[in-house]
Amino acid sequence: MQTNRFQDHPSLSFVDWCLRGIGQVVFQNNPLSGLVILGALAFNSWIYAAICVVGVVAATGTAVLLKADRALVRDGLFGFNGVLVALALIAFTSENFRTGAVPSPAMLVYLVCGAAFSSMAFASIANVLAPYKTAALTAPFVLVGWLFLFAVLKFDAIDAGPMAKPISPEQFSDAVPYVVATWYEGIGTSIGQIFFQDNWITGYLILVGIAVNSRAGALMGLIGAIVGTAVAAIYGGPEGAVRDGLFGYNSALTAMALGGVFLALTWQSFFYAVFGAVIASWLWASIAIFLTPISMPVLTSSFVLVTWLMLLGQGTFKALAPPATPEEDRTPVSSKPS
Repeated sequence: MQTNRFQDHPSLSFVDWCLRGIGQVVFQNNPLSGLVILGALAFNSWIYAAICVVGVVAATGTAVLLKADRALVRDGLFGFNGVLVALALIAFTSENFRTGAVPSPAMLVYLVCGAAFSSMAFASIANVLAPYKTAALTAPFVLVGWLFLFAVLKFDAIDAGPMAKPISPEQFSDAVPYVVATWYEGIGTSIGQIFFQDNWITGYLILVGIAVNSRAGALMGLIGAIVGTAVAAIYGGPEGAVRDGLFGYNSALTAMALGGVFLALTWQSFFYAVFGAVIASWLWASIAIFLTPISMPVLTSSFVLVTWLMLLGQGTFKALAPPATPEEDRTPVSSKPS
């Protein structure tokens, strides 16, 4: 299926780049994947779908206005952090986390600026990491997301909401037993939580969006979600946190990143990716407890930390190698490293 017919279209190219930006949240450089994922968000909440569009347009538009590397813009790499920043600001300042809330004019301006700033943060972090041939991943989103969420608490013009969504395992009851729904909802919601969607059906629809471009990517995402959920259950994580997918979303991203995106998918890298998914699940709980006193969510920091540590050292392990034909270069520099 031809997926790049509009990438350089005189009037539709920007739409193509933005859809790719949505897909790139889960490593899919495919506008159809982005469109399906956007539809999955709309299934859960039209508000989140609309905010996703606002975020990717602000971030991608900023890169275009500042004349960023055109190849990176075309592949949606300046858009995905903007998507996540915008969604996070709505998710954690809304009365209802599941559906989000229509932002006030002040909040709308605020999240547009946050999404735009993520493009600048992406360029900076990626340039710092370029000599190490390691991608920025969602680190720009984590940094900008934390900074902008902190600031919300200081501005009366922005309603911070109750911040009622639990962000730490200790905020859930340990007395609730696991049931069948804990598993299929927890695994699906793990995928959904990548986009702050507290809806297990939306999670499985996002997997369909990934599979539109890469069945291997969808499989690794599903395996990562299963691993994160299983690890949490085996170690006695609270049922509510497991069902809400909080232990699994970082694991899903880690499994995809290490299992085919940045490493060639072999049996060695498969187990490397699964191991990373296990660690990411544990570290979600660790970072969540660490951040509890300041009431900040983990976001995708567990994924970023684990993936960076496992990619920076890959040269030491001869069984691991980058893909023979990498999908794209994720370093925004004009002179790309060899």
